[in-house]
Amino acid sequence: MPVLTLPASDVLARLDDFHTIIDARSEDEHALDHVPGAVNWPTLNNAERIAIGTMYKQVNAFEAKKRGAALAAKNIAAHIEREVIEKPRDWKPLVYCWRGGNRSGALATILGAIGFQVTLIEGGYKAWRAALVDDLAQTALKFEYRVICGPTGSGKTRLLHALAAQNAQVLDLEALAAHRSSVLGHIPGTAQPSQKRFDSLIWKTLRQFDPAQVVYVESESKKVGNLRVPDSLMETMRKSPCMDLRLSDSERVALLLEDYDFFVQDPAHFCERLGALVELRGKAVVSDWIAKVHAGQTPSVVQELLTQHYDPMYSQSIERNFKLFPHALPLELPDRTPASFVEMATALIAHAPVESAN
Repeated sequence: MPVLTLPASDVLARLDDFHTIIDARSEDEHALDHVPGAVNWPTLNNAERIAIGTMYKQVNAFEAKKRGAALAAKNIAAHIEREVIEKPRDWKPLVYCWRGGNRSGALATILGAIGFQVTLIEGGYKAWRAALVDDLAQTALKFEYRVICGPTGSGKTRLLHALAAQNAQVLDLEALAAHRSSVLGHIPGTAQPSQKRFDSLIWKTLRQFDPAQVVYVESESKKVGNLRVPDSLMETMRKSPCMDLRLSDSERVALLLEDYDFFVQDPAHFCERLGALVELRGKAVVSDWIAKVHAGQTPSVVQELLTQHYDPMYSQSIERNFKLFPHALPLELPDRTPASFVEMATALIAHAPVESAN
């Protein structure tokens, strides 16, 4: 059966039409980013791709193509044996590689020859990435956002989780970025995704939402750790209605010690992160905080971090960047218990207006 080639922009709109999305690139390329839902069937694996690339440069293209073809044939045969033998005749895969060339073309040709209806992304992942960036900029504008503001430790993320548990539409940028969005927000043992992957995860989340329903999001800055929030999304969030979540200082300290339990369990890591604040707070202040951590006074350090560092910076940033914050809906939590967040989420959903998209 002939292989169909579609522009990336068409694939964006038809992504759900395919039974399997196959990334024919190497494992490392796939890990960096991939079409949402794609499985990785490398035509050349990491080591093979490097070896063939070296042969292209050091020997010649003809010899490299012969060796590459032999490796590709072996790998494609293994994929078919493992994944394809049980597929029905009406199975419809989407296949792509870096630029829609030899790696995806070889796999698609064999699958088509078997009799499957195969589609290739014209221009491969490179074209897909460009189309996704353009589409993300437009998709972000389709929704009405409600921005949950509040100083550090007020429970913004917990409220998002409570809203999501009640089937509200929640865009949790910190979860997608694997970072808690502050100098101390690095999660030990967890690497952030690439910028490309972050963009793809945001796009994947938004495309599942209903534009007729509001989307709840936290009042992030332009960067979450090392990752940048897409400009169109950031600009729209900053123009959106706000909610001002408040919790007592003692409850905020306790909440942070629960959510950042590694501060207590791994004082060395906490002190390392505190070192990043020297430029802002001065060496003497940070040295005093580190000494207190080593003396087992972590709660008092967290209290001082809130009042001396995070709260003043938060007030300046929120008033400067979120235009509707002066009109924010006040949300006062009595405590940090799960029941309080559930009650708050229930009340918000009950009163959330259903509006047309922008």
